[in-house]
Amino acid sequence: MRRALRADQIFDGWQIHTGRALLLDGARVEAVVDTIPAGVPVTEPGAGVLAPGMVDLQVNGGGGEMIGPDTDIDQIARICAAHLALGATSILPTLITDRPDVTGRVLAAARAAAKAKIPGFAGLHLEGPHLDPARHGAHDPALIRPMDEADLAAMEQAAHDLPALMVTLAPVAVTSAQIARLRAAGAVVSLGHTNCTAEEARAAFADGASCVTHLFNAMSQLGNRAPGLVGATLCSDARAGIIADGVHVAEDPLRVALNMMAPDRLFLVSDAMAAAGSTASSFMLNGRQVFRRNKRLTLADGTLAGADISLPQSVAHLAGLGVPVERALAMASRIPADTIGARHLGRFTPGAQADMVLLDDALQPRQVWRAAQSASVAAQL
Repeated sequence: MRRALRADQIFDGWQIHTGRALLLDGARVEAVVDTIPAGVPVTEPGAGVLAPGMVDLQVNGGGGEMIGPDTDIDQIARICAAHLALGATSILPTLITDRPDVTGRVLAAARAAAKAKIPGFAGLHLEGPHLDPARHGAHDPALIRPMDEADLAAMEQAAHDLPALMVTLAPVAVTSAQIARLRAAGAVVSLGHTNCTAEEARAAFADGASCVTHLFNAMSQLGNRAPGLVGATLCSDARAGIIADGVHVAEDPLRVALNMMAPDRLFLVSDAMAAAGSTASSFMLNGRQVFRRNKRLTLADGTLAGADISLPQSVAHLAGLGVPVERALAMASRIPADTIGARHLGRFTPGAQADMVLLDDALQPRQVWRAAQSASVAAQL
């Protein structure tokens, strides 16, 4: 059934339109139009910006739960629902470094979620265990290990079976051939948690890595004689996720990335943990307690362990720094969708899935829809 939504402003994935309407055909976008066809029912959801549902490629947990040993199809559905209420209509549930049996369980749950077409499940992100112990961050260094043939074969199969598979790895833990095989299988290979040199990073990009995980965090930094992964990324064509919470990346380096990287190369991630969408003051990560204090998530020693921010809050943070709203919104919708090849998400173009979020003047969700179905919005904690 065709229907139309008329809003003060409509962001189509690229630019904001005023005085127009979004025409839907069932669960799909038909067009952004100036004139609504005769006989098509019209809904006016209220003041604000109507934007595509946001796409989060790094979601470790939410609603009090973490991707890990207890993950099954039902848990994935619950985490997707928790982030829908926060404005992210599609996510990549993310498993951080863990034991091989846990990875196997999560891969099986992800396959089940894909087969069942769990709403909001856009694929899986494996952040480890093939990382660099020198940059382990909140990952358990005892569980970090090089990639072997069994690991690679499992990921190649998952890339075939899932809507999308992102793999964060460090060059020190893999071979050039392994990166090339992952890319050939369809995985998005992302560099992160690595102390690699710029030369090693450039070699990995040449082998097939096309992305960088939470730029600036847990990686070799930009120096005048040793550019590190940060420098190699800024001067490459690779895309990069970034956590814009004012905690993980200070304003100056954030502006450097925004100024140096082409607009379609940088996107937002929440790096959300179990606390997202909940009032929890702490939770467990690989047997260690993570504390939630003053908009920070930290281990007992103060190490950051994920972020306490939603994508709409990240968009508002960028806008508060003077970033054009159109760019900030694209970084939370179209660009991450493009990064995983999901060009039916994150935009209002003909045939795209009708995932939508209505944002108020503070760029926080007032209403959210997935596949044109309205859902409840949670308080942005």
